[in-house]
Amino acid sequence: MDKEKYATAVALGYFDGIHKGHKAVLQKALDVAKEKGLTPAVLIFSEHPKKVLKGTVPPMLTDEEMKSRLLREMGFTLFEFDFRKNMDMEPYDFAHKILIDELGARAVVCGYDYRYGKKGCGSAETLRLDLEGEGVEVFSLEGIKQGEDIISASKIRQLISGGDMLRANEMLGRVFSYNRIVERGDALGRKLGFPTINQSFPEDFILPKFGVYASVTRLGEKEYPSVTNIGVRPTVGGTAVRSETCILGFSGDLYGKNAEVGLLSFLRGEMKFTSLEELSAAVKKDMEKARLVYNGLVEKNYGTP
Repeated sequence: MDKEKYATAVALGYFDGIHKGHKAVLQKALDVAKEKGLTPAVLIFSEHPKKVLKGTVPPMLTDEEMKSRLLREMGFTLFEFDFRKNMDMEPYDFAHKILIDELGARAVVCGYDYRYGKKGCGSAETLRLDLEGEGVEVFSLEGIKQGEDIISASKIRQLISGGDMLRANEMLGRVFSYNRIVERGDALGRKLGFPTINQSFPEDFILPKFGVYASVTRLGEKEYPSVTNIGVRPTVGGTAVRSETCILGFSGDLYGKNAEVGLLSFLRGEMKFTSLEELSAAVKKDMEKARLVYNGLVEKNYGTP
C-alpha cells in the first residue's frame, strides 16, 4: 500500500450484520476521517476467524458481498486481511505492521469489546498503549442499548431465529434482507394464481423462523410489497429449505437474476394444508396482511393472528 497516498481512519471489527452498534463505530470513523482529512477504511477478513480457529461460524446476518456493499455505500475503502496467515501475530505487531505500516492509520475506532492478535489477547486498551505513542488516536465506544439489551449480532440472531423481525430490524437499524439469485421452482404458485420467486440461503447464513412473513422485495432501484414463505413447504412434500416470495404488483421473468428480499414482520407459522385450495385461500389472506404491514396501516407490534 502506498503510504504517501493513504492516511486512514480505520474502523475495526467483523461487522456481521452492520447493526446499530457497528454503525456507531463506523460513523465515528467517518466523522474522524472527515475532520482530519483521512480516508475511512475497514479491514475485511478473508475468512471468518472462528471458521479458522474452530471450524464453524455463528450463523451470519450478512453474506460477504452484502456486507462489502453496505460498507462501500457508507464511504469506506476496504482492505482484505488474511486471518489464517496472520492469526499468530502479536498485538503489538498487528498495531504497527498492519495498522500503521500497511494501512497508514492515523486514527483507529473500535468497540469496547474488540479483541485481536494471537489468541485474542489484544484489546482496546492495548491498542491505545501501542498506538497513541505513535501519534495514532484510538477511540473505543461503549455498547449501544435497545431497551434493556445491548445490541449484538448474537442477540439479533436469536430474534431472527424466533421470528421477531420487528425487534431484530430495530437493532439492525435496517430491514434484515438477503440478496440471492432467483432459481427455478415447480411453478406451483403460478398454477395457483400467485407466481413466486424461489431463493436458497447461502452456507452459514442465519435461517429465520419457518413461516410466512410480510416482506419487501427490491429489484434494482424499485421496491415492492411482498409476502415470503421460509421453510420446506410441507403441503406439497417439500424437504429443502428455501425462501419463496410472491411480489405484489410485479409481473415478469426474474430467473437467473438477483432479488433482495427484506423481512418486515412474521405473520404465521409454516402449516401443512389439507388441499391446494386451502393453501391458496391462506396465501391470499397472507398477501392482504403483508400489504397492510408494508403500507404501515397496522400497529407496530403486528404479529401472528
